[in-house]
Amino acid sequence: MSTKHTFEENLKELEAIVAKLENGEVPLEEAISEFQKGMILSKDLQKTLQNAEKTLVKVMQADGSEVEIDA
Repeated sequence: MSTKHTFEENLKELEAIVAKLENGEVPLEEAISEFQKGMILSKDLQKTLQNAEKTLVKVMQADGSEVEIDA
């Protein structure tokens, strides 16, 4: 994962990994590797969503200051 992918690309890749593992016809070594890759993608996706949430809960005031609102 040396290149930066979009949220949507990472989500699509995670979904493909989940489908492959649910199929159950993956050799153990490959399943472990795919699971690890999926966990990394999952954590990256969670971080992206948390950052987006932090951005969305801020409201700009008339004076240019930001105020956080309850989410």
